[in-house]
This record gives sequence, C-alpha cells and structure tokens, in this order.
Amino acid sequence: MDLSGSGGGAELPNNSQSYQSEESKPLLEDTEGGCGGNNSGKAGGGPCRRAALLGGCGMRYKLLQEGDIQVCVLKHPRTFLSKILASKFLRRWEPHHLSLGDSGLASATPTGYMESSLSYSAIEDLQPLSWDNAPKYCLQLSVPGGTVLLQAANSYLRDQWFHSLQWKKKIYKYRKVLKNPTRWEVVLKEIRALVDMALTSPLQDESIQQAPLHIISTLLSENTNLSAQEHENIIVAIAPLLENNHPPPDLCEFFCKHCRERPRSMVVIEVFTPVVQRILKHNMDFGKCPRLRLFTQEYILALNELNGGMEVVKKFVHSMHGPTGQCPHPRVLPNLVAVCLAAIYSCYEEFINSRDNSPSLKEIRNGCQQQSERKPPLPLRLLRTELESPDPPTAPPPLPPLPSLPLSPPPSIVNSSEILVELERNNNTANKLKGPAGGDSEPNLIDCLLVSPTLSALSIQLPAQADRVLGCFALILKMLSDYDDWRPALASLLQPIPFPKEALAHAKFTKELKYVIQRFAEDPRQEVHSCLLSVRSGKDGWFQLYSPGGMACDDDGELFASMVHILMGSCYKTKKFLLSLAENKLGPCMLLALRGNQTMVEILCLMLEYNIIENKDTQLQIISTLESTQVGLRMYEQLCDRQRELKELQRKGGPTRLTLPSKSTDADLARLLSSGSFGNLENLSLAFTNVTSACAEQLIKLPSLKQLNLWSTQFGDAGLRLLSEHLASLQVLNLCETPVTDAGLLALSSMKSLCSLNMNSTKLSADTYEDLKAKLPNLKEVDVRYTEAW
Repeated sequence: MDLSGSGGGAELPNNSQSYQSEESKPLLEDTEGGCGGNNSGKAGGGPCRRAALLGGCGMRYKLLQEGDIQVCVLKHPRTFLSKILASKFLRRWEPHHLSLGDSGLASATPTGYMESSLSYSAIEDLQPLSWDNAPKYCLQLSVPGGTVLLQAANSYLRDQWFHSLQWKKKIYKYRKVLKNPTRWEVVLKEIRALVDMALTSPLQDESIQQAPLHIISTLLSENTNLSAQEHENIIVAIAPLLENNHPPPDLCEFFCKHCRERPRSMVVIEVFTPVVQRILKHNMDFGKCPRLRLFTQEYILALNELNGGMEVVKKFVHSMHGPTGQCPHPRVLPNLVAVCLAAIYSCYEEFINSRDNSPSLKEIRNGCQQQSERKPPLPLRLLRTELESPDPPTAPPPLPPLPSLPLSPPPSIVNSSEILVELERNNNTANKLKGPAGGDSEPNLIDCLLVSPTLSALSIQLPAQADRVLGCFALILKMLSDYDDWRPALASLLQPIPFPKEALAHAKFTKELKYVIQRFAEDPRQEVHSCLLSVRSGKDGWFQLYSPGGMACDDDGELFASMVHILMGSCYKTKKFLLSLAENKLGPCMLLALRGNQTMVEILCLMLEYNIIENKDTQLQIISTLESTQVGLRMYEQLCDRQRELKELQRKGGPTRLTLPSKSTDADLARLLSSGSFGNLENLSLAFTNVTSACAEQLIKLPSLKQLNLWSTQFGDAGLRLLSEHLASLQVLNLCETPVTDAGLLALSSMKSLCSLNMNSTKLSADTYEDLKAKLPNLKEVDVRYTEAW
C-alpha cells in the first residue's frame, strides 16, 4: 500500500498526535510501564492509556492469522476539496479478508485500498480510535502519507485485531534487530525484552512463546563463537519461556553444547532441570524431535559429572517418579527408557558402523547419506585379521581370502577398526542360521551372535567416554527396575531386546543388565516375568540369552534356574514350554538337577510325566539323573506313584456322569478322583464349587471327558491353558461367571472339538470372541451375554 502526500490529517483529532511513533521507540520500552506503573510522561503513559481504552488487562485473546474486517484509507489532505472528500460522512469502507503474515498485512482480494500488501515496517503507530464521534470498534494504523482504519464487528474483535497486529509488528522488528547483532550486551537486553513481551502478552496461543524461542534459536545457530558467560546469560534470560514450552531443535543443540562444556555450571541444575522434567513428563514421541532426547541424555550425563555422581542421577530419577508408590506421569518411564536405549546405542555406534556400513546417528539426523549409497546388510562374523601374522604391517592390511581366516584365534580385545564384515559362504552355516521351517526366516539373535566360535573369546573395549556413558545409563535401567509400578512396563519395553548385537556381546553390559533381568525373574506378577520369554515365536528372549550357552550367561545357571522357577510357578506348566526346554536346554536342566536344584528336578519329572521325551536312551539318562540325588529320587518315586494312580484312574469303568457338591474344593476333587476308576467319565459338573485353576492338574487325567461345567467357580486363565493342551476331545464347556479373561480364553482356539461354549458374565472382549469364532469351526452354541461381545 503506497500513500503519497504529506501534512497533518484534518479528520484526526489533536490528541492522536500525543502518541509517540512506535517505530521511533526502543524495543526495550515496548513491554515496560504496566497498568499499575507510574507513567507520568506521554510516551510512558501510552501503554497504560491504551489498556484502559481496551477495558482492562484481564482479557485474553487468541492470536489472529486471518479474518474479515472493514478497511478505509485516509490520505493526508492538501486542499479544501480533499478535506471535504475525506470527512467521515463521505468515507468509503471496503470489506476485506486480511491475512496477518510474517512481514505484513495482505488481502485475499488485492483490490481497492488493499491492492498491495501493507508491511509492518510501514506502520508507524497502532492504536484504537478514542476521540469523540469516532467510528465504533475501529483501529487506527498510522502510515507514511496517511492513515488506515480497520473496523471490526464488536469490541472484542477490535481488541483481538489490535493485540494480534501489535504482536506481529513487534516480532517482525525483533527478527530484524536480532538478525545481525553487533554488541552482545545490547542483544541480551533485547532478548530479555522479547521474553517479557511474550510473558505479558494478553494473547493465548502456542506460537506466542514459541516464536521468541525460534528467533533466539536462529540467533544462536548463526553465532557459534560465544563465550561461556554469554551462554549462561542467554540461557537465564530465556528460562521463563521454557517453563511451559519445549526448546526448539537448534536451541537443544545449544543446551547440549553447554552441558558438555560446562557440566558443573549452576545453570544445569537451576534452569535445565525443570526443562528436562517437563520433556520427560509431556513428550509423546522423541522420533519427531530427536534433539529433545539428545538434550535429555546430555543433561543426565552432566548430572553424573557433579561431585555426587550417580547419587545425583538417582535423586533425579526419584524426583521423576515421585514420593508415592505410583508415578502420576505415565510418559516418564517410556521417555527415560528411550533416552537410555539411544545412549547405549551411541556407545556402540562406531562398532555398528564398521560392521554394516550403516549411517551414524549424526548422519541420519543431518540427512548426509542417501538411501542409494547404503550397502545391503550382510551376515556378520566378528574376526580379527591382525592375529594372522605376528608382525602386523603399519598400514591396514587388505581383507584376506575368506578360507584362510582362522576359526579359533586366541582371546583378544576387539576395536572398532578390527571388526570386519564377512559374507557367509559356507552353506552349512547359512542353513544353520535359517529358522526351523527352513525358509527365509530371519536368523535368531543368539545364532547371529554365535556364528563364529571366536566371539565367546572376544571382548569389546569401549573408549573411556563411551564406557562412562554406558555405566551411567545401564545404572538408570537398574534404578527403573527397582520401582514396582514401573517394572511391568519396563519389562514390556525391554522384551524385544532393543539393543545392538555388539552390546549383547559385551560382557560388561550384559553383566550390568543381569540385575534388571533378575528383578524380572523375582517378580511374582505374570505380566512381568512372562516378558522374559521371546516376544513372538521364532525369536530369542532374555530367557534364552541368559540361559547356559547364551552369550550373556556368566554363571553356572543360577539365573536360568530362577527364571524357570518363576515361569513354572505361574502358568507355564505347558507342553509347549517343556518341549522348548527339552529341545534347547535339556543339558543345562540335567546338569542343574544333578547338582540338586529342585526346580530342575521338577522339570525333568514333568517331561517324563507328559511324555515330552520320546527317545528311550534320553529317558533313561533323565531317570539316572533323578536317582542320583535325594530330592530327585523322592520326586521320581512320587512320579511313579502318580503314574500307577493314573493308570488306575484311567482304567475303563466307573460312572459316565459326576456332579460334585457345592462348596467342594480342589482337595475334595483330588480325593474323589483317587478313590477309583473314572476312565468312562464323560460329563463332570463342578458348578458352584470352590475349585480353582489348580484342579486342572486332576482334570487333564480324564481321557474320556467331553462335557465340563465350571459355572460360578474360581477357575481362571492358568487352568484354561492347561485344559487346552490336554483335553482335545472336550465338546461342551461352561465358564459362566468365572474370572477368566482374554488371556485364557484365547487358548481355547486349539480345542477344535468344542461345539458349545458358555462365556456368560466373563471378561470376554469382542475381538477375542471374533477370533474364537474364526478358529473353532465346530462351535454352534455360544453364550456371551453380559460381556463386551454381547
């Protein structure tokens, strides 16, 4: 918008000239002199007077980006005729849809008064009209050569337009002032004024406090040669804005640099602590802003550099959890775990890059490496070529032919430059890496680690700084596992083993993490210790990693025995679990049983009882192992007695229908079934008794059972899992008013003979119901009343 002409405005009253031009005011005075201040001068009284005109300081407004408004332009009159044409009776108003951009006002229909945009730099002053007989709800924009009037529909819209225009104009000026700084003491004053303006603005919008942070972030990214004191002064100046806002990415880089260079600065404790606490409590996805995670990581490392070291870190973790037994912030644990995983990954990044030529985290963040430049991943083998000759050359030797590589070099320290990628050419080894189906399944984690027999003798040596980082964040994982309310979620997050292979091959890391796995194995809650197993079939879990023969096992199987004990004591007395032990861990089980471990003795007895072992020689070896210890001999004799009772129980004869009296218990059922033969029993009713999942041990001994009524009992998920594996011929099952959930009901999908199923008043979900219908083709009668699926 170009307005020509000069001179005073005839239609504007004299008191409008009392406002000082905003373009000539220093920026530091824009936010000074509040409504309660002592403003005696004309320039100082401007803000307070405008606030009074706008109806007080308590109103809040949303920042406008666009809107409809009436526009009128008054050029400064030069002749008497132009004064008449500019009078209020002859003014022409135009409706426009204006957009408030970063640099000026623009109309969606650039015609008439708004044919060209109006730059914020051209606006000399901005105020509401206040003289007598002025048009209602108008704003006056003083520009060179005239005045622009904006008329809103009501007073609230007028005030909203006023504060939005004022904010846009000031932000535009601050961007210009802070773009090319010369004197940093002046810049610091301007930053403080910018922060004060954002804090005192009546506008309520996320961008009100984010815009100053982005301006300062850009300033710091373009001026990297600041002194440490200037760093601290800027951080302290912007601290109030960080109380309710995440720092932008460039500002995070600035904070990270300060944490690395001055970890003992008081700014780290006083300013960064509330910022990091807010990030951990409210951040939803570090993937959208990885620099937030990096800043949190550097902050924790700075705490570790203080005199208290890990004690300070421990107090910080405790402050994030809170004094109560339940952390009130659900995002704290996932965010802390994400920071720990990223920090641990960074310790082995150099090894990983040497292994598979993958881009580093820094390259990924900066986008330096194109996708086409990356080499495809290859099967791995950690080998050291320097051991091939006693006199290593000064220059790095070329990769020797694969057949000449030694298979069993002596123990050595492997540096990142010594880890080579070898393409596996041996078909036998390649077939070994394939899954049990023999297809193109991904090799197991343990198999990848055991490709070369040299790996068990190798140890990875980290640089001193990486070693400190690893120790710090491994200890944080140990701290997290000590909180009972965090342990279930932590176990779930770590169940997929989200660590690089190099970390799992590093003895120090697996030794540190052993404490966490031990805490999982000691927790009686199924949702915790079940995470020791693999996340899905065909993959390895912590149970395999820390079992004898696994890369992380550094004892004689004590942790393995503890894990088996807690799993067997829960609901894993299943054929599938025992079969996996028999196929993969029979040797360690027999060794521990030979040393008198009661859990392993029980495992071997169950393998014999459920006919898990088919090979006769292996059965005889297990029997010999059991008879070699007193506890094993006693349990084997009990097994033989049970087998004789089982043969008697399953002998043909006895009733075909049986109903237990109400209030009968598990012991009553066991006593009844041990009193005679029940080989012909087809219909058993335990309705309204006090039996629990423990009676499933007796029910699976009934080979002819076809109908089972468990109405209003305490039979739960663990019992259902056992029934689903042993009673394949069951046709009718009544679970009405039992405490079963989806976890147990899903196991029924293997009972293909079921034709009638009553799940009335259970915790059945709609998804599980649909899954059961799809997997049970013979199911004809179903009762799902009073469930979610009803």
